[in-house]
Amino acid sequence: MSSQEHMKQVLQTYVDAFNNGDAAAISGLYAEDAVLEDPVGTPPLTGRAAIEEFYTNAIAGGAKLSLDGPIRGSHGDRAAMAFTVDIPGMRIRAIDVMTFNADGKITRMDAHWGPDDIET
Repeated sequence: MSSQEHMKQVLQTYVDAFNNGDAAAISGLYAEDAVLEDPVGTPPLTGRAAIEEFYTNAIAGGAKLSLDGPIRGSHGDRAAMAFTVDIPGMRIRAIDVMTFNADGKITRMDAHWGPDDIET
């Protein structure tokens, strides 16, 4: 199991890589067969190639991330962060929950946000 420190560092690396426009660095944090559901309730994306394409598109749209508080760990294999996504003309307040494997890679990302969490 990944340590709480490792999981928190991965999430910070995720935010930093996103804001630096590095979709490849973000996808490298994921396991090869990882699943991304953003937002929860939409069809999930599976595999690094699909995940990298998702982040490439998000970054190309001008999105930037800012943490709303400290990254949270757990007694298990998950960590979470509350953050704001600023996109030109829109703001989304979200919570991402990441699940990790024994190698410290993200195996699942669940983004929790809905229509009430969008500001225009």
